[in-house]
Order: sequence, then C-alpha cells, then structure tokens
Amino acid sequence: MRSRSMTQETFTIPGSAERVPVHTAEEFNRRIDDDIIARVHFLATRPDKIDERLSELDREWDVERSLEANASALAFAGIVLGVTGRRRWLALPALVSAFLFQHAVQGWCPPLPLLRRLGFRTTQEIERERYALKAVRGDFDEVLALVGPPEERARKALEAAERPH
Repeated sequence: MRSRSMTQETFTIPGSAERVPVHTAEEFNRRIDDDIIARVHFLATRPDKIDERLSELDREWDVERSLEANASALAFAGIVLGVTGRRRWLALPALVSAFLFQHAVQGWCPPLPLLRRLGFRTTQEIERERYALKAVRGDFDEVLALVGPPEERARKALEAAERPH
C-alpha cells in the first residue's frame, strides 16, 4: 500500500501526507501503526486516561518539526564555526539545506530513517491517534446521531472537531 515502484518514484513526487511513510521501511511504519492501535485499544478500557494522552499528543513533536529543528541547529552551528574558525565548516549549512530541500520535495533525507526508528511520527499519524481517542471518548456521538440538514450536520461536526482534547 505504501510502497512504490522505482519508475513511479522517479516521476512522481509523493503527496504531503504520504511522503514520509513511502520512504520509511515497512517494519517501522507497521510498528508505528501497531503502537497507535494498541494505545487506542488500551485507553478504550481506561477512558479516564484519555485526556492525559491527548495532552501528551499536543506536546509530541512530529518528524517534520524534529527535522527542521535539527537542520536549523546544524546549519547555525556550521555558520558560527565557519565564521569563527575554518571556512570549510560553511559546507555544513549548505549540506543541511540541501537535505532539507530534498526532504521537502521527496519526503526523504539522511536523518529520516533514524528519526522513524526512534519513533517520530508524521502529523497524520499523531492525528489518527488523536481522533480515534476522541471518537472512543464520544466526542462525535452527537454528530453521528444528528439527522437533519447538511448545514447543521457540518456545523456540529466542526464543533466536535474543535473541542479541546
């Protein structure tokens, strides 16, 4: 489902939601999916813990944020070292910028496999867990039970989606 042939990958730029999973080993995608499923099932039996988990999800750094923070730190360090020491350190921000651009376009860069192994998830993976927990908690029951004009259902759905935690 997430894999592509080399021909497709060469000529197709993956969409934003799929670019990281496409470039992640299936073993790690599966581990992340299994962890989400296990947590949602576990918390379904402990609804009093759902708010706490939703708060944790609010603070979780996704893989994109982690890449951006690491890239900017390395680029800044390379500039400082290049200006105050040897100019060859200026190659570091150039390299990091190239990797970040590669990630923006393709969804892959050298640090990505390590970050995925460490358990960093995409925004979509985090949101999948969040909305599954909200559904378990009953946040959307009111919307599902609503029968009426589409505008009213849409308003109720938006209200349910915007509820804190």
